[in-house]
Amino acid sequence: MTATATTVRADCAADPAGALTFDLAPAAAPGPEAVLLLRRRGAAGSRPGGTVRLPLSRSAPGRLRAVLPHSTVLPEGRWDAYVEEPGTERTLTVEPGLRDLRALVDRTPATGTATISSRVPYPTLDGRLAVRCWLRAPHAEAGAVRLGPSGMTVEGVLYGVTAGEGAVVEARLPGDPAQLHRVPLTASGGPGGFAFTLPYAPLVTAPVREEQLRQLWLVPSAGADAVRISRILDDVWSRKKSFVYPGRPAADGVSAAPCYTDDNDLCVRLTPGDPAAA
Repeated sequence: MTATATTVRADCAADPAGALTFDLAPAAAPGPEAVLLLRRRGAAGSRPGGTVRLPLSRSAPGRLRAVLPHSTVLPEGRWDAYVEEPGTERTLTVEPGLRDLRALVDRTPATGTATISSRVPYPTLDGRLAVRCWLRAPHAEAGAVRLGPSGMTVEGVLYGVTAGEGAVVEARLPGDPAQLHRVPLTASGGPGGFAFTLPYAPLVTAPVREEQLRQLWLVPSAGADAVRISRILDDVWSRKKSFVYPGRPAADGVSAAPCYTDDNDLCVRLTPGDPAAA
């Protein structure tokens, strides 16, 4: 590459199986050993398994291609993309180009799938290309969220485990095991389908002086390990700010609303104040 090049642009495409193709338009041809480097963000990137190197091959004049097969396991997290030329000190930042993620919309794996993997390329706030990866075993995929005047109803699909006798959903306040509320889980729709209705009032078990996030976990049967309820089987890498639900009264001076975290996990947010005044 040229001595002044510090970035390269990449178009991305996903297929229904979860493979990702990266088509790069570099300023100049890199050396024959150049690779597309995916590095897990944070300290995990320097640990074993924290980097993945994908060989680059010429796909068209002025274009290079790398493929991340669906069979390549990426631990859950955010992975930043670079172009690396072994034997040199150059590691180039990759900028996002076109992203064709239509194959990821409304994915429906077989419900018996033991491990659900999802990878979504996205642009970071500072203009770099990254890949958000999820790896859940088992997994509870949130679907429609319907709001009522005093609570919410959620439908979804359970993967890798079957709901049985005593199945419930737990609304947990992290760090305070005493603040736990359970509601029954019911079957809904096709294989693996589930639904539950969660009233807001029972979540207010103590004064709410600052925002609280109640995590939602699905317990598939009495005594079974709980499964986090999330929405990861589509092309949305972060639902926190793009899926915003209105608040409803939960108690005097407390409002409640469904919300998603940075990791697309479903929660209920309790907030001091009157939702009608917001």
